[in-house]
Amino acid sequence: MADWTFLTNHAHVLLCIAQDPGMRLRDVADAVGITERAAQRIVAELEQAGYLDRVRDGRRNRYRLNQELPLRHPLERDHAVGEILSVLTAEPKNAPGRSA
Repeated sequence: MADWTFLTNHAHVLLCIAQDPGMRLRDVADAVGITERAAQRIVAELEQAGYLDRVRDGRRNRYRLNQELPLRHPLERDHAVGEILSVLTAEPKNAPGRSA
């Protein structure tokens, strides 16, 4: 049986950048489990679609997210990408091993 996840690599890359806007693409790729080239392609696609902007900070890139843009699938267009990011970057309320 093949491994699968609920989120795409695009969502994983966006989530990494939301958590650390200065994260190197090499580190994004390692976290997501993809090649650095794939991470570069995904960031370029997200940038072209307007979901993020690349800003030079010395020799490094920092990214600004446009959280107001709608999700792309017809079933999800009534929701902004920021809604997903806020859920996935929030501290879990009832994570296993934590007291409520």
